[in-house]
Amino acid sequence: MATIQDVAKLAGLSRTTVSRVINRHPYVTDEKKRLVMNAMEELNYVPNSSARRLRKQQTETIAVYVPRITNPFFSQMVEVMGNYASDRGYQLILCQTSYSRNQEINYLELLKTKQVDGLILTSIENEWSSIEPYMNYGPIMLCNEYNDQAQVPTVYLDQIEGAYIGTRHLIEQGHTRIAYCSGDNHASRVASDRYTGYKKALEEAGIVPREDWFLTNAYSIDDGKRVFNDIAKMNDRPTAVFTGSDEVAAGIWKEALNHKWDVPNHLAIIGFDDQPVADLIGLTTIRQPIENMGQQAMELMIDSIQHKLPSKKKEIKLDFELVKRRST
Repeated sequence: MATIQDVAKLAGLSRTTVSRVINRHPYVTDEKKRLVMNAMEELNYVPNSSARRLRKQQTETIAVYVPRITNPFFSQMVEVMGNYASDRGYQLILCQTSYSRNQEINYLELLKTKQVDGLILTSIENEWSSIEPYMNYGPIMLCNEYNDQAQVPTVYLDQIEGAYIGTRHLIEQGHTRIAYCSGDNHASRVASDRYTGYKKALEEAGIVPREDWFLTNAYSIDDGKRVFNDIAKMNDRPTAVFTGSDEVAAGIWKEALNHKWDVPNHLAIIGFDDQPVADLIGLTTIRQPIENMGQQAMELMIDSIQHKLPSKKKEIKLDFELVKRRST
């Protein structure tokens, strides 16, 4: 069985250089990388990754928490994170919390038991005081979700601004009867801030928000269909609806068509995220820079792991974009 010394001899390089190539050291020339890789292939040499990780006292694994992997927003973000991590020699563990506080805490044990080097949270189910003690076992950071108490790196967008932009667009289209559709009832900072942005746009236009037009527990296309039916049953109906998800918006639109409603003349609909389905059906939406978010979050996490950086508040705020299509 070939050894690392055999690879070094065949490549005509030092054992140290071969080790640097195997461990993805940044300061190795492309020519030396080529020589090492060719020698490894010729000798059929496979590095002992377990031993390498043990020596480095790292698992080279990062956990990413998402509430629903079936949500295209999160699945696209995880794909970006995974590709970037792989290029840097890391692998991901995907943890779906299903909006469960207990599940979130259970997964936090991965860091405590040294099964992962760091955690990226895209949503938060527990109070930060319950999460903070786990920072003693490795780096934790936030992506998408944000929290004023969390002294950790955070890549996020101001959700007040996003909801404000979307609601203001509906107002500019002449709507004064605007419903609000959310996944939860202010359980997270993201949900709470979006409702704040919605109300801000209405109040600036002199419109009083109506509680009976505040619709919750909507996450999927099927939930969107239910939301439409709730609206259709109202005696006093809204003429437009702001949703926090393209999935939900697509479901509302689909059910509206089933009931022979014209979008946007009978009901204008605006989504959130700008997923492929939005472009496919012509949905007006608020675009989030998902790829940029995922890459920046993973870059911050890997730098924290490799350089053993102390945890501190560092915020990277990205911008929304209104994408106008035919649903409004």
